[in-house]
Amino acid sequence: MTTQPEPAASAPTVYTRLVDDLDAVKARYRLIDHPPEGRTELVSALRGHDAARAAKCIVVMVKTGKKQTRFVLAVIPGDARLDLPAVKALYHGTYVAFADAGKAEQLAGSVSGTVLPMSYHPELELVIDPRLLTYPELYFNAARLDRSIAVATEDYLRMAGPRIERIAVLSAEPTGTDTRAGVCEETA
Repeated sequence: MTTQPEPAASAPTVYTRLVDDLDAVKARYRLIDHPPEGRTELVSALRGHDAARAAKCIVVMVKTGKKQTRFVLAVIPGDARLDLPAVKALYHGTYVAFADAGKAEQLAGSVSGTVLPMSYHPELELVIDPRLLTYPELYFNAARLDRSIAVATEDYLRMAGPRIERIAVLSAEPTGTDTRAGVCEETA
């Protein structure tokens, strides 16, 4: 009689970890299933809310010296644009740019369009714009294009522990070039 080896336990997905963490802190949240979509305006309409309530997550690289690089997960309202000079100033950087898609996905643990507004990687620092925190709930894709989460803002803050800084400008205001790499929910 031959026995089959036990399959190795697989690491939890980012989605599973998120739901487990939300449950562990007794967060008030709900899951929203929808057709696969990662662009902010479109997925916000599918979820039935204004884009301003969507957490748009962008992975940014900040050089703080010749050989020092930091990565920042910038979370801004879905109707806003990231203010790269503000992020550069926050970290006293010498250079700032959107992280390339491969690095952003590696640090976030999920593909572009699904990056969570919280960091599970020690090298990814979390900063959120305070305008997003004015709503009772935040909406974001749950590390999947076909499922989103609406979470109570105060529970999100308690769980994620972000640094809160002004890093967004309204879309109508001029900003730098947006290459979309590392974007959690892309604008249309």
